Amino acid sequence: MTAARPDTLYLEDLKVGDRFTSPEHALDAAQIVAFARQFDPQPFHLDDEAAQATFFRGLAASGWHTAALTMRLLATGGLPLADGVIGSGGELAWPQPTRPGDVLRVETEVLEIVPSRSKPGRALVRVRCETRNQRGEVLQRFSPRLVVFSRTAPEVRRP
Repeated sequence: MTAARPDTLYLEDLKVGDRFTSPEHALDAAQIVAFARQFDPQPFHLDDEAAQATFFRGLAASGWHTAALTMRLLATGGLPLADGVIGSGGELAWPQPTRPGDVLRVETEVLEIVPSRSKPGRALVRVRCETRNQRGEVLQRFSPRLVVFSRTAPEVRRP
């Protein structure tokens, strides 16, 4: 594991109600199609013309593409945890499709911190992540439980 950046956070730095906003990512049709070709090859993700006759009425990013972009945004500054964004389960919903031209950002709020009874120096931290577009519309809701370590966690190997 690499040394933590000075702007990263440990368990003792977090409190319920803390909020974070990620950098932005501009999504275009080429990215949507490239992801779909590899991971979710359905007509509404691959071809705008074919997508017109579907439920989506136009090209839409795979929900898994939105989830992958959300993870990237969290990992590159949207949730600056020193030991990484380590998931332990959660809930995921896509209230509306992600479209070409959307500029994504993730807004995160700390909802709950539950210290481990059996493993000192760590806790499960429940957060709410909303992936929004440039109009502020929620494209994805993600409520993960994350494993977060203290600065002195004995089981975490740091250089």
